[in-house]
Amino acid sequence: MNEPGKSDKPIVSAKPANTSSTTNYFEFYEQVKRVERRGLAKENEQDAEGVLLPVDPAKQVDRTLSRERDGVTVPQDLPSALDRVRQAACRDKELKFTSLWHHVYDVEALREAYLALKRNAAAGVDGQTWQAYGKELESNLQDLSDRLARGAYRAKPVKRVYIPKADGKRRPIGIPVLEDKIVQRAAVQVLNAVYETDFLGFSYGYRPGRSAHMALDALAVGIETKKVNWLLDADIRGFFDTLDHEWLVNFVERRIADDRVVRHIQKWLNAGVMEDGKRVEQEEGVPQGGSVSPLLANIYLHYVFDLWADQWRKTQTRGDVIIVRYADDFVVGFQHESDARRFLEDVRERFRQFNLELHADKTRVIEFGRFATERRERRGQGKPETFNFLGFTHVCDKTRKGRFAVLRQTIAKRLQAKLVALKQALRRGMHLPVAEVGRWLAQVLSGHYRYFGVPRNYRALDQFRDRVRRLWHRTLNRRSQKSRIGEMAMGHIAQCWLPLPRICHPYPNERLS
Repeated sequence: MNEPGKSDKPIVSAKPANTSSTTNYFEFYEQVKRVERRGLAKENEQDAEGVLLPVDPAKQVDRTLSRERDGVTVPQDLPSALDRVRQAACRDKELKFTSLWHHVYDVEALREAYLALKRNAAAGVDGQTWQAYGKELESNLQDLSDRLARGAYRAKPVKRVYIPKADGKRRPIGIPVLEDKIVQRAAVQVLNAVYETDFLGFSYGYRPGRSAHMALDALAVGIETKKVNWLLDADIRGFFDTLDHEWLVNFVERRIADDRVVRHIQKWLNAGVMEDGKRVEQEEGVPQGGSVSPLLANIYLHYVFDLWADQWRKTQTRGDVIIVRYADDFVVGFQHESDARRFLEDVRERFRQFNLELHADKTRVIEFGRFATERRERRGQGKPETFNFLGFTHVCDKTRKGRFAVLRQTIAKRLQAKLVALKQALRRGMHLPVAEVGRWLAQVLSGHYRYFGVPRNYRALDQFRDRVRRLWHRTLNRRSQKSRIGEMAMGHIAQCWLPLPRICHPYPNERLS
């Protein structure tokens, strides 16, 4: 027996068999609780005369998992405020939310938004940096929250800069001030709770939990497994610059009835841009670079394209149709050519109603799929055409076993543009130590492998590393006219600093499974 003064060990019931006839989850849960193991029973406290005293509630152990937040114990299993918003949006697709702004100006939400920003991002027109704002973070966030609550917050113009594109053109980018970035990111967190329940499955751009490689894998699996013989490769001309403000506000108001949220979105849209020291009004479009711009773009295309295209393929087609959209780039696969041609005409008319236009040079219908090679050979038309999507050239190919597969290779023009930029950077840093340049090139190559390291693209990765090694070798030999670095010595340097190519992503069907 047990020692005096101790309770007997608890008797544990036998565990119910796995073949129990209980099919109701709640009944099964009650059975599990009844057989749950417990520790030794504690002896009740007694007074001097041996009378049992009531149990002190402060000494009772709460069996609910909890955590401390702002000095208050909050159970972990209780849904957060945004979880309740998400659940309401999921239950009723027609529900309009009338009170969301208090989630945005909550100090905790603003702090999380600030910590999520990039530390070394460029400053806006006010010159405020992340580090300088963080020196008095709590007072700054409290002041920002107060201004947002009483309506004294004013959006400032964004700073316009241009970055070069692979085709030689320049892409305009807007850099908001730091406080605008904080508020926009906090607003995006709240709005995502609503719209992530509405967005369709074939939309992948700028959404939490989704990436460009998920879109690439979905496209590859769709082409390889569905009856796809024709593809529409489309791109919207200047989408972020031509987005209609009136239509956008109308789309937002279909779900958001909180005037404060809508009013601040209009503030960001009408803030304008600063270019060459002058403020330029922006009557249409959203500046790329802001945290809220991708979400607004997805909302716009959700109503203009996604819902319409999903309904079109259910009612207007004679065969299989697959759709993959990433921001303003989308690819649609068809079983029949007639469906592809008709969809192209209909989507042009649809976009024309909302001030959008397809890019003439980047929009085309091509024959692509598992039978495209054989059919074109019978007609004497050569190999099937290729198309570019999210940095990869897609080619009709076969595996070693003879099965059809979509081969994805790095776009040649983009690869060449990257090498040109690296050559210029190496020339500017010619005087730097070898170790410093080597660490920088290692980061460049690792980032390149992380994105372009897809299965069956190893040769392109190896060619990129070899070209980088040659550029570095040429730069090192130009540092001095007296001594030169031989091939063997350069091989040791490259082995030390330049990482070898590696495939970082699984096969498409493995990721989607």
